[in-house]
Amino acid sequence: MNILQKHIYDSDILSLLEGIISSFHSEGKMGVGLPLGNLTSQLLVNVYMNEFDQFVKRNFGAKHYIRYADDFVFLHEDKGYLEKLLQKISAFLSAELKLALHPDKVFITTFASGVDFLGWVNFSYHRVLRTKTKQRMLKRLSESGGEETLPSYLGLLGHGNTYGLVKNIRQKYALNAALFWRG
Repeated sequence: MNILQKHIYDSDILSLLEGIISSFHSEGKMGVGLPLGNLTSQLLVNVYMNEFDQFVKRNFGAKHYIRYADDFVFLHEDKGYLEKLLQKISAFLSAELKLALHPDKVFITTFASGVDFLGWVNFSYHRVLRTKTKQRMLKRLSESGGEETLPSYLGLLGHGNTYGLVKNIRQKYALNAALFWRG
C-alpha cells in the first residue's frame, strides 16, 4: 500500500485497492499476494515492480534488462558481473519489496545455451518452446480435446520455431480445429 500511495492520491481508489489486496489469503497469511490471473494482480505487479525497475536503472544503468511481471533477465558478457549483480538484486528485493528469488529459477547461462524466458528458450536467431511448457500444453490439449484451448495454443506457437509441433497438433485435432475455424 505504501508503494501505491506514492502513485495514487485518490483515497477512494486506495481504499478499494486495499480491500482487494487484503481479501486474498496466501499460505495462511492475510494480505500477502494476489491470485495469478486476477486482473488487478497484473496491473499491481507492474506498479510494485516499478520500484525494482527504478533500482536497476539508478544503480546499474543496465542496458540489457527485460522484465515481464515478476520474471526478469539481465544480459551481460561478464559472468562475474552477473554474479555480483545477483547478490545486489537479491538484497534489494528482500529488503525493499519483501520478495525472494526462487533458488531453482535463478541461473547464469551462456547465449549459446539460450535464454529461458516466459516459456520459451530464446536463441540469437530463433526461439523454441520450453520442454515443460510443451508438455503442459500437450497434456491440457489431450484433457480438453482442444475445443477451447487449441486456437490459443496455435496463436502462442506462432511466435516461435514450432513448425513440426504445429503440424502434429493440427493433424491430431483436425476435426476440432475445422469445427472451430468455420466461424
